[in-house]
Amino acid sequence: MHVFVIHKAKQKEGALMKKRKIIIIGAAGRDFHNFNARYREDESTEVVAFTAAQIPNIDGRRYPAALAGRLYPEGIPIYSESELSDLIRKYDVDECVFSYSDVPYSHVMKMSAIVNSAGASFALLGPKETQLKSSKPVISVCAVRTGSGKSQTSRKIVQMLMKRGLKVVAIRHPMPYGDLVQQKVQRFATIEDLAHYRCTIEEMEEYEPHISRGNVIYAGVDYEAILRQAEKEADVILWDGGNNDFSFYIPDLQITVADPLRAGNEVSFYPGEVCLRTAHVIIINKIDSSSPEQIQIVRENIARTNPSATVIEAASPIIVDRPELIRGKRVLCVEDGPTLTHGMMKFGAGVVAARKFQASQLIDPRPFLSGGLIQTFNTYPDIGTLLPAMGYSDMQKRDLEDTINRTDCDTVIIATPIDLNRIIHIKKPTVRVDYELQEIGLPNLEEVLEDFCKRKGLS
Repeated sequence: MHVFVIHKAKQKEGALMKKRKIIIIGAAGRDFHNFNARYREDESTEVVAFTAAQIPNIDGRRYPAALAGRLYPEGIPIYSESELSDLIRKYDVDECVFSYSDVPYSHVMKMSAIVNSAGASFALLGPKETQLKSSKPVISVCAVRTGSGKSQTSRKIVQMLMKRGLKVVAIRHPMPYGDLVQQKVQRFATIEDLAHYRCTIEEMEEYEPHISRGNVIYAGVDYEAILRQAEKEADVILWDGGNNDFSFYIPDLQITVADPLRAGNEVSFYPGEVCLRTAHVIIINKIDSSSPEQIQIVRENIARTNPSATVIEAASPIIVDRPELIRGKRVLCVEDGPTLTHGMMKFGAGVVAARKFQASQLIDPRPFLSGGLIQTFNTYPDIGTLLPAMGYSDMQKRDLEDTINRTDCDTVIIATPIDLNRIIHIKKPTVRVDYELQEIGLPNLEEVLEDFCKRKGLS
């Protein structure tokens, strides 16, 4: 009997010592944060691999040992998501953690089916396990979909707080597409910093508007290290979220932007509905370009999911520098890349400008596509007669430049948040389109921020 007890005890000890094997399903963003926040120091688990989707050319790398910590002296390999089933079997994986955003519920559950059919469990990590606490007040700005208007909302909030004499530091959702060790903590205060960190077009679209307005923005890979550095120079931390992801930091004020042009998406995309349900304030943007029916759908969904939220209505009117180059012209519209691809928007600010200033024709870029842009349109066939500003690599920038210059048009409408003329050489006349958030009626952001400042002792 004594021998049996000892044997059972050893079995139990062996079971306790066996690490739970994990794969993190990602897209070079939340996946690394989930690892850092939940698994990096957890000796009961072993993250055997990351998988990569959405963003081209990020698989085939490793999450480096310098970032992965003491438990991972060799780092962690990153594979293509297409290999997921084989990886589960190869590594005898116990659980796969889904860690990217702006996807319909059908996609999330398809991934669950792939994981379960290979024998593993499927998980989604929530705020309790992944959000970090700041020593400074935090405002988070999130959205229900990519391209809802989160960026101009963030910029306006920063401007309003700066007018109050507060030092605001923005922290952007990660876009670590380059050297991950060098990108651990990135601080952007000047245009030169963009070149220093070899930013992609997508990164510049998010960082440059903040820099041009005189405020500092951080990004990178290790979001606790980023937070602790940002806290040293901030009165207020502003989380400038990406896609429709929820904040990496515990917010004292959570603002979520909804998009009636994609009415219904706010309750059918992951994790956009999480952002909707947890928001203190919801901004219904683009009411100037949406139908009353679309706006009403969003209002009703807010009433059902988060009736206590303060609801603000807003527009994003466009500003065009040279409208005479649009009127009566054949135009090519170049729009924000992620908004047109996984954001699935059918038009953006460029098309709005083309219609407002009476372009004679929107030119279809598809007959003129070069290099990797051909694959982009194959992957996202519903983009239509618009050109996404893809620029994750130098090769993609060259493909974008070549496509624009080959396209048979009179004018190129640049509707990205940055001036592409600074990044690539466009041989045709160009028009810049900008847009800012404009609240309509009451309540408004001024009221919301006044209350926030009073609560946090900032006024």
